[in-house]
Amino acid sequence: MKQIRTIVSCLLAAVIVVTASAQPGKNGKLKYVEASNLTLCGQLMPGNPNPYHRVDTVRFKGFTEAENLQVRESSGISVAFKTNSRCIKVRTIYGQCQFPTNTTGIAARGYDLYMRDKGGQWLYAESACKSDKHLLLGETLDLISDLDGSMHECLLYLPLFAEVDSLQIAVDNDAVIEPMANPFRYRIGVFGSSFTHGTSTSRSGMTYPAQFSRLTGLQLLSLGCSGHSKLQPYFADVLAAARVDALLFDSFSNPSPKEIKERLFPFIERVQKAHPGIPLIFQRTIRREGRNFSVKTERYEAARIATADSMMALACKRYRDVYYIYPDATASDHLSTVDGVHPDDYGYTLWARSIVGQVLPILEKYGIK
Repeated sequence: MKQIRTIVSCLLAAVIVVTASAQPGKNGKLKYVEASNLTLCGQLMPGNPNPYHRVDTVRFKGFTEAENLQVRESSGISVAFKTNSRCIKVRTIYGQCQFPTNTTGIAARGYDLYMRDKGGQWLYAESACKSDKHLLLGETLDLISDLDGSMHECLLYLPLFAEVDSLQIAVDNDAVIEPMANPFRYRIGVFGSSFTHGTSTSRSGMTYPAQFSRLTGLQLLSLGCSGHSKLQPYFADVLAAARVDALLFDSFSNPSPKEIKERLFPFIERVQKAHPGIPLIFQRTIRREGRNFSVKTERYEAARIATADSMMALACKRYRDVYYIYPDATASDHLSTVDGVHPDDYGYTLWARSIVGQVLPILEKYGIK
């Protein structure tokens, strides 16, 4: 099946290359540019054979089948470019895709476009996704078709739960499209759970790492793996090999209390050996609304948090450059959830805002401003 998918992807890519310069658009012919020839932001490991994969799974081993797919998905990666086109469209060759029930199709398999306003802030522009029955046919997706023709700085977030083999951005044939400087500073890796991956967001630009980056101008490099952030040693190997200035962890949302006790210190030691002297900032897991009336969930979540709190109290004393912070994704009315586990967009906004004041002072100690 995988071989068939690869052959189909190659054939579709060939068709795109042949026809790219002759596609009629609403405003005339279109020209297509491969996104990797522009500026890719949020890449944990630049230089992967597939630039839209977060981890090279040929180089790094140990992943389960589910993890192997997730680290190939493009969650957290965005494309920065300038264009004066009156339209922006995209055409994608997908590999494998996931279809989560608690995340919109736009977030999981579509695109989320932002543009800079006159004040320098990133402002939402458009988001869209092909219907599932047209998803794998290599059809062009219209994002926006009535821009004013002036030069715009654009930031396009890639799908959260899809593997992208090729992404081409289409603009008017007579328009300019060019890479822009990375709008974000430094390289701060983020390893985490479905929360970091972006589960239950409505669009890919609403994950808490994406929102944090737009709020602060600091570049977060997301390695969120839904259900699989359990302090595994092979994930530590990936983080050890990454070029980073700091590391942020959402690593207590998936493991059991037993796994936290057994794995935390070896995980820290493995990462610190590769990155001596950089801050390792661990986040306590957020409060899940499913605890409100479920006795079983309440007991388990309380035990998990208590274990993480006690282990991190020891870790902060035992290891230099290790920190523990407290995110908050809970609205005052307790309605900022989708399924009792994951926040909605507003919950992720609360999360991003809640850690800004905790993370920035830590980073400033290391000259990261």
